[in-house]
Amino acid sequence: MKTTRFLSACALVGLFPLFSPAAQLTVTAVNKLPLARASQTIELSAKQLEPLGTKELGTIHVKDSAGKELLAQAVDTDGDAYRKTDIVIFQADFAASETKTFTVTVGAKQVFKREQFKAFGRFNRERFDDFVWENDRIAHRTYGKALETWEGEPLSSSTIDIWSKRTARMVVNDWYLSDDYHVDHGDGADFYSAGPSRGCGGNGLWAADRLWTSRNFVNSRVLANGPIRVMFELEYAPFQVDNINVSEVKRISLDAGSQLDHFQSTYKQFTRPGQTQKLTTGIGLKKTAGEQVEANAERGWLLKWEKVEKNAGNQGLAIIVDPKAFEKQTEDKLNHLILAKVGAGDVVSYWAGFCWDKASQLTDVIAWKKYVDEFAQGTQSPIEVNVAEAK
Repeated sequence: MKTTRFLSACALVGLFPLFSPAAQLTVTAVNKLPLARASQTIELSAKQLEPLGTKELGTIHVKDSAGKELLAQAVDTDGDAYRKTDIVIFQADFAASETKTFTVTVGAKQVFKREQFKAFGRFNRERFDDFVWENDRIAHRTYGKALETWEGEPLSSSTIDIWSKRTARMVVNDWYLSDDYHVDHGDGADFYSAGPSRGCGGNGLWAADRLWTSRNFVNSRVLANGPIRVMFELEYAPFQVDNINVSEVKRISLDAGSQLDHFQSTYKQFTRPGQTQKLTTGIGLKKTAGEQVEANAERGWLLKWEKVEKNAGNQGLAIIVDPKAFEKQTEDKLNHLILAKVGAGDVVSYWAGFCWDKASQLTDVIAWKKYVDEFAQGTQSPIEVNVAEAK
């Protein structure tokens, strides 16, 4: 009887061979645009990485075609209860129409050094519930509920503030520590006064010929915190939009090397069944004196060039939306606005950000316009990625 069972087991193994993990995978990445593209983030899903036979994506390693190991970050995109990572990201520069190959293997768990971090963000309870984030190019903050009742300078606003920096180092923690970040000590400073405006890419909902906006965020959670990508969500209490109430969860991500953040707002309408309305978002840039403003509906962008406060140089700001969602450019008392259709599931996705000429990457409006226009083209033609088992 034992012999029969042994033979049956062997027969089953013959019919269904045991899974043998691949030693490595080959990633082919194609830039289909006739444009050079720096710091392109490539995402590999857990499904694509399955042949390697690991469920711990923090052990994934990536090398370029010359054998040089690249920085790779495992990211939890859905914020599930177990903080399980579901993609791996890495970055590469591409020449116009270039194809690159990479090798992916399993190795030791990734442990990053401070100097490798090019993106970071955190909730800051000690500064009236700020949320602050940065990469190696730019920094921002937005305001939490405690600021609404601060006796010193209360502010109710879901604006996106600008912190101008001219170093690739992560500096926001140091700036909060010194509490003297309105003065440039060599790395940049907070020169911008966003106030109740939309600042640099804050949004609201457009109805009855006006912009309706939320107040300060009430909850936050971090989904990814470097070294390549910072990604977090902000939750806003329900606010009035014409004759309905709407709540919002805003997901913000910023990758290393980018001048622009990715924003995704998910709305919930509080209406009776069957009475939900089509929503239109209004995404804004604060108006300033002496500014240059330009829009391109075909590409889906609105940009401006302006003086920085305190005679601290010049800066460019921009918004990019999917051209198919672009409705029109308009304005209100405080803001230049792009109106865009809110998509299926009451979700809207867009990009917004800025540059500072003293950071030395983009030093005039011509360079800023070129960057924004090419970035917009890139959002419509992401790097094409194919993953296969190495031969």
